[in-house]
Amino acid sequence: MLLTTGRSSFSVVLPDEDATRKLMIDVAGALKPGDTVTLSGDLGAGKTTFVRALIRYLAGDETIEVPSPTFTLMQTYDLPQFPLLHTDLYRLSGAAEMSELGFDDFPEDAVIMMEWPDRAAGSLRPDRLDIAFTLAPKLKLEFRHARVTGYGSFAPRVERIAAVRQFVAESGLSEALRHRMAGDASTRTYDRLQLGNKYHILMNSPRRPDGPPVRDNKPYSTIAHLAESVTPFVAIAKGLREIGLSAPDILHADLEQGLLLIEDLGEERVVHGDPPAPIVERYETAVDVLVLLHGKTLPDTLPVAPHVEYKIPRYDLDAFLIEAELLLDWYLPRLGAPIDEEARATFRTLWREALQPSIEEPPTWVLRDFHSPNLLWLPERRELRRVGLLDFQDALMGPRGYDLASILQDARIDVSEETELALLGRYIQGRRAGQPEFDGPTFIKSYVTLAAQRASKILGIFARLDARDGKPQYLRHMPRVWGYLQRSLAHPSQAILKEWYGQHVPALKTI
Repeated sequence: MLLTTGRSSFSVVLPDEDATRKLMIDVAGALKPGDTVTLSGDLGAGKTTFVRALIRYLAGDETIEVPSPTFTLMQTYDLPQFPLLHTDLYRLSGAAEMSELGFDDFPEDAVIMMEWPDRAAGSLRPDRLDIAFTLAPKLKLEFRHARVTGYGSFAPRVERIAAVRQFVAESGLSEALRHRMAGDASTRTYDRLQLGNKYHILMNSPRRPDGPPVRDNKPYSTIAHLAESVTPFVAIAKGLREIGLSAPDILHADLEQGLLLIEDLGEERVVHGDPPAPIVERYETAVDVLVLLHGKTLPDTLPVAPHVEYKIPRYDLDAFLIEAELLLDWYLPRLGAPIDEEARATFRTLWREALQPSIEEPPTWVLRDFHSPNLLWLPERRELRRVGLLDFQDALMGPRGYDLASILQDARIDVSEETELALLGRYIQGRRAGQPEFDGPTFIKSYVTLAAQRASKILGIFARLDARDGKPQYLRHMPRVWGYLQRSLAHPSQAILKEWYGQHVPALKTI
């Protein structure tokens, strides 16, 4: 890789269409709203073919019509992630004609794919990605060389593309077909790699940068104990497998780069239908997984690699409070109902008192996102191993009721109150079977407290995803989460919190 000030680049050989498609997927995964990508090379070098494949890939539709813009000069596409402008400047005589094309009229979040960028010399954005294609007719008609260069703020992303390609090569999967999988609300991405009849998952999780300080000169991620690397995932995955549960096997890892090749557990879920609904048998098995997990005394320090250990952070009061306050910081402003400092102080005091008994419980592993998007069904396995576990890198040592609330009040799936109570009863019976002295009423009080805290947090997160991150698709889940919050606050032990919410949080229509 060639590194110069403000620039990073690498070269790649593209012997065939599959190799070109792999590079396209790498580039597509690195794009963000507002990016500019320039494509240079002789006529017939493959610029339009590359853009056509990228647009179809981002659209999720291989049949979409993507004509060359040679004569129209530009084509626009309204893609799920961002609008995209495909332009061909071949017929321009110079940069002076750029303004006539109306670039300034396009949304700021539009991605621009520009062929023949030399026609716009002097007016290109300083932060951009450039892909230069070179023909190699003496080798093979479809053979290409490509040089990928990131300028300005794009340079680190090009370094990341190169690192991922090297990691895949080291894994022996350079020839594998790659398909981008649906992601979550984080910055992590996942690709399914297929080589013959074998499948693996590439987890691309760059180290999380610290955000601005929000309290005591610490960023939110530090206070809430969010994982900053893949090390926690590796540690927890090994720990779960050692007690007989189905977490993905780690096949290859680069902890420093945040790259993992993990076992592919498939795509069969614990829900079905449209809209999705719980498959009760599978939810029951998932609850039984928690019964097993919570019946054990689990360590807070786990091995990762030779001479490398990971200490699981404690789900402390500061973490619970900063999460609950997302309701105040993001959800209430969205509803036009900000609160004053006195009301905030009361909110924090009430939550301290409500959470303290749960925090004082003997801690267990809290996987933290134990809900339908992260639970797979593995019918070929037996008993509890039929539930595949994902997305536990933010696991903490904390109270047992949290993960149970995560699945019984699933933010993305309607779980009826009848089903919730039946599964809650199943959990309590399971715990009593292994621990006759298990205190059901005390656990239920902790459960509803943690469920209310989690619902408050999620309402804030979904509002933040829309306002800050441009991800409005999570807003459709808000009425459901609001309904869960009301369900939990209805328990007599939550009367004081319910009164505060009634005074300060406007009602949201439930679904």
